[in-house]
Amino acid sequence: MSGLPASGQEFRFAALSSGARIAWTRSGRRDAPVLVRVAHWLTHVEYDTRSPVWGPWVESLSRAFRLVRYDERGCGLSGDDARPRSLEAWLEELEAVIEATGERQVALLGTSGAAAVAIAYAVRHPERVSHLVLLGGYLHGALHRCATAEERAFLEAQWRLVELGWGRNDPAVREFFTSRFVPAAPPEVREGLNEQQRRSCDGPRAAEIMRARAEVDVRPLAPRVRAPTLVLHCEGDRVTPVELGHAIAASIPEARFESLPSSNHVPLGHEPAFRRFCDAVVEFVCGAARAPRLTRRERALAGLVAQGLDNAQIAAHLGVADKTVRNALSALYGKLGVDNRARAVVRARELGL
Repeated sequence: MSGLPASGQEFRFAALSSGARIAWTRSGRRDAPVLVRVAHWLTHVEYDTRSPVWGPWVESLSRAFRLVRYDERGCGLSGDDARPRSLEAWLEELEAVIEATGERQVALLGTSGAAAVAIAYAVRHPERVSHLVLLGGYLHGALHRCATAEERAFLEAQWRLVELGWGRNDPAVREFFTSRFVPAAPPEVREGLNEQQRRSCDGPRAAEIMRARAEVDVRPLAPRVRAPTLVLHCEGDRVTPVELGHAIAASIPEARFESLPSSNHVPLGHEPAFRRFCDAVVEFVCGAARAPRLTRRERALAGLVAQGLDNAQIAAHLGVADKTVRNALSALYGKLGVDNRARAVVRARELGL
């Protein structure tokens, strides 16, 4: 179910070759397409549902998908081993989780540093990936983009700061990164991301992840992606400039690109950009094959239903009789493939209506 409190979640564990266990969970309708959120930095599968950053993601995406989430090794509820963080290590985790789900084919959502992992998986296992959605990602990490020794020194200074200061009771170090990742966030969201950082992993692990992400380079792989691909990027992203999203879309054959009106690294639940992000993912992954053919009037009616209006309110809005609304809703339910109003609301929202 979507929006479950932490105590209502069920967690499973996928074993790696080292014996380490990767924590994963899923939520949403059993008959919905499967969307796997590839593990990125700052996740905790138990805390995510309460997080002001990721909670809205889990709730919204679980309405349209069978959403699978997991923590990379050494983070959240996942175990750890001695294997260095690398693209191959992250691929091993994703492969183990998808195998554990028992799904033959899934859609992948690769956010930020996980975009490279999603791309690599789609190339290695083309038959397992139905759609690829990439948000705020990059093909090559920060070390490959450093033009001067000063830029590299600045990166290394950040990693050292994280390694030594991440676990301190004083949140100043975590706030340094929060201010870059979500500069337009309200105070409660900033506090939530600070807490997410603390829960996700300790300082040495966080610094190791940052270094490893900075070394990733999937530029040779991107042209080999065959899955339909949607690239999304916040236009004011300070962490990963939008030009890096342009580069992804230009490298993957027939990829689509859409910018989101936000200055944050990822869209937040209160932003119009978040609603557009969710709608774009649903429209892209679910596709026209699942979308019923609706007339303009039926689309307008579905939009009013999605807003939660009752029959009398809809009748007043459209200037028609209550009986007309009842008859129109009966026909609409048939086209949407639902048998009651609650399901019609969910279906209309899935379709972006």
